Amino acid sequence: MSNAYATLVASFTKLYRYQHLASMVAWDQAAMMPSKGNDARGAAMAELAVLLHETLTAPHLAAAFEAAKTEAADPMEAASVREMTRQWRTANLLPASLVEAKSLAGTRCEHAWRTQRKANDWKGFLDNWRPVVECARQEATLLAEATGLSRYDALVDRFEPGMTSSVIEPMFADLKRWLPPLIQEVVAKQKSEEVVTPKGPFAIEAQRALGLEIMGLLGFDFDAGRLDVSTHPFCGGVAEDVRITTRYSDGDFVQAMMGVVHETGHARYEQRLPREWVHLPLGQARSMGIHESQSLSFEMQLGRSRPFLTLIAPLVRKHLGDQPAFEVENLARIYTRVRPGLIRTESDELTYPMHVILRFEIERALIEGEIQPEDVPGLWDEKMAAYLGADTRGNYRDGCLQDIHWTDGSFGYFPSYTLGAMYAAQYFATIRAQMPDLDTRIAAGELAPIFSWLEEKIWSQGSRWSTPELVERATGAPLSASHFERHLRSRYL
Repeated sequence: MSNAYATLVASFTKLYRYQHLASMVAWDQAAMMPSKGNDARGAAMAELAVLLHETLTAPHLAAAFEAAKTEAADPMEAASVREMTRQWRTANLLPASLVEAKSLAGTRCEHAWRTQRKANDWKGFLDNWRPVVECARQEATLLAEATGLSRYDALVDRFEPGMTSSVIEPMFADLKRWLPPLIQEVVAKQKSEEVVTPKGPFAIEAQRALGLEIMGLLGFDFDAGRLDVSTHPFCGGVAEDVRITTRYSDGDFVQAMMGVVHETGHARYEQRLPREWVHLPLGQARSMGIHESQSLSFEMQLGRSRPFLTLIAPLVRKHLGDQPAFEVENLARIYTRVRPGLIRTESDELTYPMHVILRFEIERALIEGEIQPEDVPGLWDEKMAAYLGADTRGNYRDGCLQDIHWTDGSFGYFPSYTLGAMYAAQYFATIRAQMPDLDTRIAAGELAPIFSWLEEKIWSQGSRWSTPELVERATGAPLSASHFERHLRSRYL
């Protein structure tokens, strides 16, 4: 290891330890913190954000990066320097004052959103949201000027490196062509299918016990993570201590159970990242699209499949009681029911991408300055009616206030969800080609071959490769939406 590279490793190891603390206080804020702690927590988190920024932009790193470029001892070290450089360059484009302002505005807005959403208070939210949008636009402008990307693409690049609207738009345009007719066809087909509604109430502790048992079945390491409750389910923490959350309703166990499966997919990725590199960018998740591909591999490709539901039906009966609704055939109908609705996180596999496309189109226009924050509800109503036949006029709670992502300025993130679904479909097409008896294995509880494939091809690779190269190495071909379309037509028709 050269002296220059050793200097970079020391700095990024320190950065990782600070990020560990930042992740934990963010988890606590969402899952445990009493409401009156928010102002002090927001100030502390802003201070920590500045410390992270100062660590990454320390003046002495410039010379170390310059020397490390020519001194890289092997391809792995060169890849490590590449990933460090990407983060370092981005950080140096943003002043500490903007980093602090964005953190403060986001913390304030997210905390207020929790009550304003419940109260359907768009006007109150808008006052808190304007500073968040302004910070995001400033960030986007600075990044765009340095990279030559559009302002929106400069933000997308932070979540999905190398991805641009010129790649996303044609894929989403294709989805908008074939997905709405498919939704209509499936809805019409399912009208003749009887579905028995599960009869609650379902005790929260019983639902939690069911979720924990399924997490164990999916390989979650409980010595390196835990399950909690939050307003918006998420996966947080760090690779060595992964925190996932869900939310429960005693009248409906369906969403909580599959939410746990989804977040466990995120957690397994984090828990199985390469430990020897995990303190460096090289050993961390490749992108948010790849991260979502793991949760959707677990939830959509595996979790909602008939073989997996066959496997877990006895567990559902064990924890929630025996009733006709818990027969495998009925569970399969419940978990593949297509109903265009208002809430993204509660939507089915077929309508979900339309929710993502709606947000992609709105946030891109917002960051590019084509619309203003006050224009969002009207545009939302228009697109919800056009894409999903839903009426959200005056219903901000279930409309543009439903998601947490925009409250802290995470613009550019939403495309990752549908890109993740496409990656996941391509993984499983590859796995099925290699294991023709996959469904039989799943129903018998033999899930290890799936996890072994994901670990070898995705988890253990960290950020060693660019996203396109990672996908091509794993599946033998570049990303293609055709696998996603074939998966949906096969499952639903």
